[in-house]
Amino acid sequence: MQYDHILVRFGEISTKGRNRKQFVDRLKKNIQQVLEEFEALTYSSTRDRIYIQLNGEAFEPIGTKLKRVFGIQSFSLAVRCKSDLDVIKESALKTIQEYAAEGNTFKVSARRADKNFPVPADQLNREVGAHILKNTEGITVNVRQPDYDVRIEVREEAAFITTKDELGAGGLPAGASGKAMLMLSGGFDSPVAGYLALKRGAEIEAVHFFSPPYTSERAKQKVLDLAKQLTPYCGQMLVHIVPFTKIQELIHKQVPENYSMTSTRRMMLKITDQIREKRNGLAIVTGESLGQVASQTLQSMQAINEVTQTPVLRPLITTDKLEIMEMARQIDTHDISIRPYEDCCTIFTPAAPKTKPKLEKVERFESFVDFDTLITEAVNSMETIKITNKDTFEDPMISSLF
Repeated sequence: MQYDHILVRFGEISTKGRNRKQFVDRLKKNIQQVLEEFEALTYSSTRDRIYIQLNGEAFEPIGTKLKRVFGIQSFSLAVRCKSDLDVIKESALKTIQEYAAEGNTFKVSARRADKNFPVPADQLNREVGAHILKNTEGITVNVRQPDYDVRIEVREEAAFITTKDELGAGGLPAGASGKAMLMLSGGFDSPVAGYLALKRGAEIEAVHFFSPPYTSERAKQKVLDLAKQLTPYCGQMLVHIVPFTKIQELIHKQVPENYSMTSTRRMMLKITDQIREKRNGLAIVTGESLGQVASQTLQSMQAINEVTQTPVLRPLITTDKLEIMEMARQIDTHDISIRPYEDCCTIFTPAAPKTKPKLEKVERFESFVDFDTLITEAVNSMETIKITNKDTFEDPMISSLF
């Protein structure tokens, strides 16, 4: 017998009420994007399950990708058969005969989603279990810690038999909570913040500030590679590359050195907010952690945040650097972040940045120059790149959008 389906179970989606269908539809769309290279797959869904028909595709590479899709609680290889007691018994038997070895243990766990099916779940457990014991040798029952849990789901359209579950990523389907702009640098923090925002259902578009000749093409590629590492969780991602040289040079020239970091962050936030509005986003996500650097004190955040009324989400606000680096290792962004290519946040860094900047002072320093014209120019000149989910991440397929 050949497994012919993957049965996908939901996590938090199961707690949703009237909006559940929207979450299920979004999860199904995300799964299809992540698995787009497997062209033979077909999909169907119900209120509490998504079914993927393999049609000859190998399970292992598909399972590896499914583990990263947010919104999935667990998934299993499954055999689809007719909702008939004798057919179910034979299908369950063949599954055990093919995959279990002598000395293995099993139990049967039936669930009768179709209440019109004439055999109650407890009786189905007994009859299928007895059929397996009668027709196998060296396999015994263990209801507490079995090697194989023969799970039977009887539904109106068919019955599905599984034996082992794979854990999913949990959370909510990326995009189910709305769109946010991620301020993505080349460091450890912002990719991890993006990962956490995706896990809570946000659709992410990244904004990166590029300052040639002070930052190199390798620094730009580093950021695209970081975005690439996030696509297994969401299928694809847009990265907006914003030319920031003129603004950064003007800040360096016009704003006192100890306030230059504050002003730089304010201009970045202004630009990101304009892109958010242009792209119909609802929030901005940053990798800030309280007290980690001078621009991440409460006083600095207050002075920087003043330029926007848009919610600024900071998933890492209470985490320390070691915790962030460990999360970066878990999502495979750590080794990219340590590449020695500087981004614009590390150039023109003042020797003694202001940790408690005064809002009225930074506003006065900025008032002598027309930053708004340069901001509009930067937004209009940005390059938008689409990062897609492929097998390999080292050399991402990049295509400009027009």
